[in-house]
Parts: sequence; C-alpha cells; structure tokens
Amino acid sequence: MENHPSTPTFSERGLNYFHWGGTFAAIFLLILNHARRKSHMQTSLLVSYIFLSLPPALFKVLRGQFGSWVSFLAVVFNLFYPQSFPASRFPLFVVTPSLVAHELRSGIIGCILCTIIGVFILIEHIRGTGGCGNCWLDLHYFSYFVGVSFLLFFPILDLSMGA
Repeated sequence: MENHPSTPTFSERGLNYFHWGGTFAAIFLLILNHARRKSHMQTSLLVSYIFLSLPPALFKVLRGQFGSWVSFLAVVFNLFYPQSFPASRFPLFVVTPSLVAHELRSGIIGCILCTIIGVFILIEHIRGTGGCGNCWLDLHYFSYFVGVSFLLFFPILDLSMGA
C-alpha cells in the first residue's frame, strides 16, 4: 500500500502528536504550577518544553510580529509588576536564533530534551509530594502526576514512531 502525498507517514503522525499533545500537557502543568506550587524552576523547564514542542504554525506566529509585540509588552509589564508578572521566559520564543530554534525543534534532539525535561519534572514532583504514595492522596497532586505522565508520553511516542 502506497502513501499518498496528503497522507502523513507513521513518523509524521508521531511528531504531530508530540507537538500538540506535549504542548497541551505542558500548558496544563503551567496552569497547575501557578495555581498552587509556584515553582520557578518547573516553570522554566515547562516553558523550555513548550519551546521545543510547540506546533510549527503556532511557533511561526510567536516568532513573528505578534510574538515581538507580546514579548515587548511582557517585558514592560515586568518592569512595573515584577512579582506578579515574570516575563523573563517569553522572549525565548522571539530572540532565539533561527538556526538553533529550527534544529532543536525539528530533530530528534528536541524530542530527547523534552523527555529529559519530563523525567526531571517527574522526579521533582515526587520529591515535592514526599514520595509516590502521596501522589494519589490529593486531587492537585494526582492531576499534576497525570499531566507529567502525558508530558513524558508524547515525546516517547514520537521517539518510538521513528522521529
């Protein structure tokens, strides 16, 4: 059976799942992180994960004129409200050199980095809850654990599909 030009290959589907699923999982964890934990290290890791897994269409929008304006406004708001509006992470999307951004995002390196970030976030989550047994006791910890599981699932799925 031949692949038609419009039919994505097995590897392209894995990459597509990784881009969309990983991005939604990381955004979900960012929301949970800001709702309760407020860990700056995990926020930085999740923003790096989003940088590596953001779907290409959204990445182009953030690297274009719209992203420049949002980045500018984020820095201005950070000047006036530094405690409530940390904007130091958003310019990463705009100012990263194109060669570095596209090489990291399009190859297997980005997928491996996302897997490493996911493992590190999982370890930090288990340490923060006091062990694996405590992950099931609180709804917030359980939902965070599910989000981290998805954060790990999508890059591993992409790697297994032949990224």
